[in-house]
Formats: sequence, C-alpha cells, structure tokens
Amino acid sequence: MPPRLSFLHRALHPALPAFTMARAIARATPSNIETYLSDVSMPRSSSQLNPAPSAFRFISTSSLFDHRFQVASCKNGRFSSGFGPVFAEKREYRNLRRRSHKKKEKELELDVKICIEEQLPDDPEILSIAEMLRLNAPMAMKAAFDSLKYSIYKTRETSINDVGNFENVELSVLLCNDEFIRVLNKDWRDEDHATDVLSMSQHIPQLKLPILMLGDIVISVETAARQAEERGHTLLDEIRILMVHGLLHLLGFDHEISDEAEEEMEKAEEHLLNSLGWKGKGLIHSASVAESNGTPQIEYHDDRKKEGSLRFYKPKFSYIFLDMDGTLLNGKSQITSPNAKALREALSRGVKVVIATGKARPAVISALKMVDLAGKDGIVSEFSPGVFLQGLNVYGRQGREIFRRNLDPGVCREAFLYSLEHKVPLIAFSKDRCLTLFDHPLVDSLHIVYHEPKAEVMPSIEQLLEAVDIQKLIFLDTAEGVAKGLRPYWSEATGDQANVVQAQPDMLEIVPSGTSKGSGVRMLLDHLGISAREVMAIGDGENDVEMLELASLGVALSNGSEKAKAVANVIGASNEEDGVADAIYRFAF
Repeated sequence: MPPRLSFLHRALHPALPAFTMARAIARATPSNIETYLSDVSMPRSSSQLNPAPSAFRFISTSSLFDHRFQVASCKNGRFSSGFGPVFAEKREYRNLRRRSHKKKEKELELDVKICIEEQLPDDPEILSIAEMLRLNAPMAMKAAFDSLKYSIYKTRETSINDVGNFENVELSVLLCNDEFIRVLNKDWRDEDHATDVLSMSQHIPQLKLPILMLGDIVISVETAARQAEERGHTLLDEIRILMVHGLLHLLGFDHEISDEAEEEMEKAEEHLLNSLGWKGKGLIHSASVAESNGTPQIEYHDDRKKEGSLRFYKPKFSYIFLDMDGTLLNGKSQITSPNAKALREALSRGVKVVIATGKARPAVISALKMVDLAGKDGIVSEFSPGVFLQGLNVYGRQGREIFRRNLDPGVCREAFLYSLEHKVPLIAFSKDRCLTLFDHPLVDSLHIVYHEPKAEVMPSIEQLLEAVDIQKLIFLDTAEGVAKGLRPYWSEATGDQANVVQAQPDMLEIVPSGTSKGSGVRMLLDHLGISAREVMAIGDGENDVEMLELASLGVALSNGSEKAKAVANVIGASNEEDGVADAIYRFAF
C-alpha cells in the first residue's frame, strides 16, 4: 500500500480544567479516496520538507510521527514516500529492531509502531520501556477489542465496532518530553501547556479500507515520571496507564462529554488494566483521587523545564561558563539550594561547568564546598580548568596554570600610597593570597562574606611589593564612594598602564591593561579546543560583557549592569530569584 499522510484537527471538546489528561483529536475526513491519496496539503506555516532517507531515523518499522505528523512507510528498512512535498518541520527518530511476526491465515494483524521523539536522550530506562511497549501495546489492543465484543457501552462513539472486518489494525505510540507535547497542544488545541497524553484518531469510516488505522498516542514521559512519583508507580506502570487511556479514546470513549461518559470510561480503564494484570485503576481514577485529596494536577504554562526533568532533554551546550558574585551567589554571597540542584543536574547530563570570575580560586572552592560542588566530582577544584582574578589567572587541563599577568609595580605603589593617605582599604591579590596594609571591617568582610583568602597585613608598602607579584588590586568603599570618588580618580590616574573594572557597586578593581575576564575565557577555550558555539555563559557585571558576547548564548541576570544586559542574548531572573537555575532549566537543554 502506498504511504499515507495524516491530518490533525483541533479538539472537538474543551478540556476539563481539573484534569491534565488525554484528549482525542479528530482527523480530517476527505470526500473521497482519490482526494485522500493524491491531493494532500498541510498548513504552510511550517517549512517545506521533501521526505528523504537522510531526513529520518526510525525507532520502529515505520513512523506516523513528524512535528506536523508526516506519515511515511518503511518496508524492509527502506524509506519510501509516494507524495510530493510535505509542509512540515523535520523531526528525526531512531531505529529499534524490527520484530518479525509469522502471520496465521486470516488472523487479524496488529501493526504497532513505538517511536521515540528525537529530542529525548538515549536514556536506558526509556529505551527499555519502548521495547516493553512493543509487547504491551498489542496485548492492550487485543484486550480492548475483546471488551468491545462482550460489553455494552451507552456513551462510546461506535464508528469502530467489529474489528474482525479488517485485515489489520495500525497503532502508533510516540514517547516524547513536555516541550514536544506542549507544542502539539498549542498547535492543535490552542492550549499552551503540556499534558500527559494525547490521542489522535486516524480512523476514516467512509473509506471502507481493509486496514483499521486507529491513530496515534503521544505520551510525555516527563509528565509521566512526575505522576509516577506522586502516585507510587514505576514509570512503566504510569506509561501503561496513559497508553490504555489513549487507546480507549481512539476506540470512541470520551470522558469529557458527560458524567456518565466519564464513569463509563473510568470503568473501562480499570477493567482493561485489571485484565492485563497491570498496576493502577486508570488515569481518570488517579486524577479523581488527586483532586479529592486537594492536589489536582498542575498545568504548566511556562517553557521552563522542571527540577529533575533534564534527563528527558538533550543538552544544547557542552559548557556553561559561570560568573560568581552577583550571578551564582546571591546578596548574602550564598549559593541557593535550587541553583546547586540545577548545577548537579546539568553535570549529571554531561554538561561541563567552568567558573569565570574575579575571585581567587580558593574563594570559589570555599563557596562551592558549602553546597558539595567542590572537589573531583564537582565544578571546581585545584585540578579543574577555570578563569580567575578577572582573567589574570587561567587554569587549563588538570588545573595547570596556563596564564598569569601581573600588575605594574608602579601602579601598585601609587594605589597603596592613596590607600594610606585617604584611609580607604586596598587589597592586593597574588594567586591564592591576599595582602593589605591595615585591618578594617571591610577587609574582614572580603574573607567572611565573599570567601576570599584572609588578608595578610604587611608592615609597609615596600615589604608588600617585595613579597609577591600582584595580579590585581581592589579598593573597598561604599557604592557612593566608589562612584563619586574612586572610579573617576583612578580611571584617569592609571592611564594606559592599567584598567579599572567593577563587579560589585562597593568595589573598584585595578587590573593590567589589555586583560579581561573575556580574554581569559577566550584563551581557555583555545586551550581546551572548544568552539564558542558549544558555550552558554551566565553573568551580571560589566566585567562579564566580553564573555557574554563570546558565548553562543549569553544570559545576563536581571540584577546585572546595563552594559551586561545590553549585549546579552536574553535577560534571566535575578540572583535573588535563583537566576542560574532558571537559566539552566530554561535555556541549556
């Protein structure tokens, strides 16, 4: 038989607000078979696609699924299409082994396709469930057909009645994530949220074909996983429940049309699950119990992925370059629990997180150690790459120093003379050490609040300059003192010997000219052989501007400087609103 193309129309009935369940979507019914087979078109809101073998990877013998639900045939491993251009967006699928069945004479053939949407990663549990469904789906179909023979239903639509009149029955099941099913809901039902399952009927009674094309069941394994945890099911249990619910919709059940129809479909679900020996009483029952317990299912209208859901998405980037102060750290210089969880989840999905900061490396290790993200299996250690001290210290593979730049000693001398004369605290940074000329509460706060190494008090300028090579200096003052006094003065005084930068309103940093955090990031990318296309960067300050410009996606937090926000691709939540977690869940996968 030549390949077929399916249409989707919008849902015939509005969704009940209390439940996030399967919705039956009717297919278009052509006036005659010639029209159906030769005059097919789809909305031209999508790009044009000519089906070709390279455009698809099948996980089953064939697939009914494309983003706009293109249907094509695959016989003996070869892709074929009997039509001209199809207006669709490309989606790709992966092959599973074809399971050959020996057909008995005149026996009804059940043709089931189990598909995995391309954006789902190669998760072992999902692949195992897909294989199990290849056995379970035909079992559920046979049990449902038997039930139709021996039961009387008052509310079921009966266009599908005696399946014995057909030579074979086709059903396709697609496993996807929330993002994919959310797009389907938006396109076909005008509802911009994810659901657990969608049923799309393909049966056209007027055609009188020897094949019963039941249709498509789309299941979000992401939502299924959340529901399974809430209901004490395994993921396989929950997906079976959703598949049964979707199958009954395709067979004419619709719990939305009346209370009687809901009761009838609920009993049909429980009977079918019980006859198959599967766990649960059905989706309608589960939703009813949740509602009666005061915990109705939530319809997520945001495109932000949920905590724990990244296993259902492929990373868009290999690396996340991340600032510390004002970005990962909140106003109390703490890493919040949601930020820490998001970083762990990103790491577990193979994304590498690299710190790019004005801080010294010991300060970063100290801050991340407090949330168990320092060390060999964390984000930062003495053996991990990173950009520190505004790009003046860069560490590469195995944490080896690949770059260090020192500040001109003359600039350092003048700065310390200014510090003594005006009684403004000044800290010198030298790799993993901090030095100063006198104690001050602001100096203590740099260690206590910002996790920097405790400053060593030196007896004189000469002894301080002789003790270390200085990479950068930081003046500590009020935000007003920095803006009206320190910054105007030192922007002019440093000339072309040094630059002034600000990561915090109450701090002014003096760094060698011609260096920046951005140049340090670029150097590290070259060292690691990383393309900027592989990088997402998150920052907030003017010292993050180059890094945000360099990355494929630059995210400036909403609390950031105007300069940072001006060059960023997107503006994220603030550092007080777990902005790093929000950026990871919204943009990184």
